[in-house]
Amino acid sequence: MDAGAYTYNPAVPVGSRARVRAEYTGSGMSVITLHVWGLQPDRHYGAHAHQNSCGPLGTDAGAHFQHVMGGATDPAFANPDNEIWLDLITDADGNASAQTVVDWQFTADRRAGSVVIHDRHTTHGVPGSAGTAGPRHACLTVAF
Repeated sequence: MDAGAYTYNPAVPVGSRARVRAEYTGSGMSVITLHVWGLQPDRHYGAHAHQNSCGPLGTDAGAHFQHVMGGATDPAFANPDNEIWLDLITDADGNASAQTVVDWQFTADRRAGSVVIHDRHTTHGVPGSAGTAGPRHACLTVAF
């Protein structure tokens, strides 16, 4: 992974790379794009914006960033409209891109600090497990 990044599991090999781009529109929307290179080929990953910067432990990034804070696995809050979800499917070379558009923007006093790559695609709409995507495999600190 790049500087400011950590790999916690061989599912995201040392030396792989990631880049996040955040664009903000005049109408109050955010367009977030994640590119990855050198991950395991032909594999599904989940990825989300998290509250804190990365650290040596996967838990250092904290919980998912939620625009409207609420329940961590409550579908009313843990959903792709209230969080940044960037699920990926890598190609034969382990490369992939994902993009999401949400109708809100980060504020000066409340921003996400990282993007975490998880084991699998994100569970959607299931009470008690909404927004979950398994273990944390890597983290990239992002200045949203």
